[in-house]
Amino acid sequence: MITLKVGDKAPNFKALDQQGNTIQLDNFKGKKLVLFFYPKASTPGCTMEACNLRDNYQQFLAKGYEVLGVSADSAKRQQNFITKNELPFPLLADKDKKVINAFGVWGPKKFMGREYDGIHRTTFVINEKGIIEDVITKVKTKEHTSQILK
Repeated sequence: MITLKVGDKAPNFKALDQQGNTIQLDNFKGKKLVLFFYPKASTPGCTMEACNLRDNYQQFLAKGYEVLGVSADSAKRQQNFITKNELPFPLLADKDKKVINAFGVWGPKKFMGREYDGIHRTTFVINEKGIIEDVITKVKTKEHTSQILK
């Protein structure tokens, strides 16, 4: 599970987004990055979280942040999620879970008494030098922007 903490160097990652573009941590050198991991595109909680970030996207840009979402969904599902909700930021289609595992957000979960492995909803705020400034593990989907820009 999550072993990364504030002050750690963010793992370098490389993955494809919803359009097949390669995105890596190096693309964000000199910029701040909000990297949010979510369980599944187009589910109620994930939609609320993504739409909260969308609705406040200009605030992020104004403060020098880029926003990038990650789940294990296919590129097609990610693209549908973006189109349906008019999301202005890219989503990584991390089907092989390389980024998810690098950030330690895959592990045992419980839902309605059932245990299974899945993605823990977690957000990492990474500074211009690639250092983790914040790790948000108790994400409030409807108020996520205020958690990040506190």
